[in-house]
Amino acid sequence: MKIKTNDIKKGTKIKSVQLGLSVSGIVADNKKGNTRLVNVKGSEVGLFDEIGSVYAHDIVSAKVDGIWKSVEHTEKQLNLKRQLKSMGW
Repeated sequence: MKIKTNDIKKGTKIKSVQLGLSVSGIVADNKKGNTRLVNVKGSEVGLFDEIGSVYAHDIVSAKVDGIWKSVEHTEKQLNLKRQLKSMGW
């Protein structure tokens, strides 16, 4: 079962990979599009906890109704990921 990034609501627990390792976080907005505001738990991997923008394509799973679901990205989000990768990000 998958969830679309644009359907992830404020307060949802997520797993993301923007720090190079999988870390948990809590979504802090109800936006749609290429970025989401997330309270990231960097302390899980020896970094600092912080709130900031996370590319939607870096969100890999979300906990919905107590069940972790894989995230389905939009074509626009996947295109941004490819574009950033081609620039070395």
